[in-house]
Amino acid sequence: MSTAIIWLRADLRVHDHPAIRAAADGHDQVVPLFVVDERLTAGGRFPSGPRNAFLRACLADVDSSLRERGAALVIRHGRPEDVVPDLARELGAADVLWTSAVSPFARRRDRAVTDALADAGIAARPQPGGYCADVSVPRTKAGKPMTVFTPFWRAQRELPRRAVLEAPAALKLPAGLDPGELPSGPPLSDELPEPFCVPGEQAGRAAMHAWLDGPIDRYGDRHDDLSGGTSGLSAYLRWGCISPRELEQRAQDRGGDGAAAFVRQLAWRDFYAHVLLLFPGNARLEFQPRYRDLEWADDADLLEAWTRGRTGYPLVDAGMRQLAASGWMHNRARMVVGSFLTKDLHLDWRAGEAWFERMLLDGEPSQNNGNWQWIASTGVDPAPYFRRMFNPVLQQQKFDPDGTYVRRWVPELRNVPAAKLAEPWKLSDEEQDAAGCRIGADYPEPVVDHAQERQVAMARYRAAAGAS
Repeated sequence: MSTAIIWLRADLRVHDHPAIRAAADGHDQVVPLFVVDERLTAGGRFPSGPRNAFLRACLADVDSSLRERGAALVIRHGRPEDVVPDLARELGAADVLWTSAVSPFARRRDRAVTDALADAGIAARPQPGGYCADVSVPRTKAGKPMTVFTPFWRAQRELPRRAVLEAPAALKLPAGLDPGELPSGPPLSDELPEPFCVPGEQAGRAAMHAWLDGPIDRYGDRHDDLSGGTSGLSAYLRWGCISPRELEQRAQDRGGDGAAAFVRQLAWRDFYAHVLLLFPGNARLEFQPRYRDLEWADDADLLEAWTRGRTGYPLVDAGMRQLAASGWMHNRARMVVGSFLTKDLHLDWRAGEAWFERMLLDGEPSQNNGNWQWIASTGVDPAPYFRRMFNPVLQQQKFDPDGTYVRRWVPELRNVPAAKLAEPWKLSDEEQDAAGCRIGADYPEPVVDHAQERQVAMARYRAAAGAS
């Protein structure tokens, strides 16, 4: 009997899964394998308790789906370059299939597994499935990788698309194979007080269908609304609980301006994957060499005020508290807190990247790095640095005008009048008494003056650019 191994990573689903479909169609027996690699689950550059808890729940969910089809998720521990070939030899597997990845670590790991399989005479068969299209393909007219989003998007939307695939009705494991034990650890609710979403493919598909059944129609108008308007599907995309290709197709089938705007937003995911794939140095260095000499501040107290949501700027603090409580943050808030860290506090964008990777359920190397370099004005898709210096007061007044978002996450300000909510330090003593919130005691005074620090940031960026 012919046997194939499907090495699952961040593709924890059974629907629209090219590797599972190819294995099921081409082999008698299929072994879905997850390797618990402690370089990722227990350490690595960005260890994360919340994300590990989310992953464990996703593994349990996909195991349940596989068991419904007659198989199970096989768990092994160790280095994939050792575990995958050993299991393939043990089972006499002809092929090992997986979903291609783009991060430098993933590519090194996958090359090591491919080489080890080749030594054993076993075929490695990477498959698509992590993105809407093949992110390795787009090039400029000069044949170079693309570093500006809009031209990339024009090229990406013209690329061929694979068909959306049905989940297999049945899968068969080799007789007598011990699946092993699913990884254990604290549940997500122990890691986050208010987890943003329920892990797993079943919950992800329900959320996808709910989004497509109406709310997507207003996406173009509401996506910057801090109290709503986004899909909330990012963690499911990060872990492959839902397929980006299926989501894109279903949104296109829905049609309308909102769906078109949403599909364009999905292309940003492909864009940053393209960038990290072809510029792996971005994982640690600024894409723009002229800004590699920026002098970042080293202030542990300011960094702690930012991570704890105690900066004195309500929108910044609301975003950071939402992240700490739920493992998620609205995209508009992400831009504001990122601008504040790098251009008001003058702290290194890598500190922000690391904190986000620690806390975000949707933390993904290409997206997180791309977004942090975007807001720090050091990355691709360049714009003048002064265009990405967000005023947290004006951003709050524009995108949370009634204060719903801020009052939700900064409850000590719940009784502050809307007219003063974005600048509570301007409350009179009488107004503070009426609101039950003393500035400097119940809620902090601003840790910096935005107008002053904006000028400092502009001078720093000018100096770095002029020295290059």
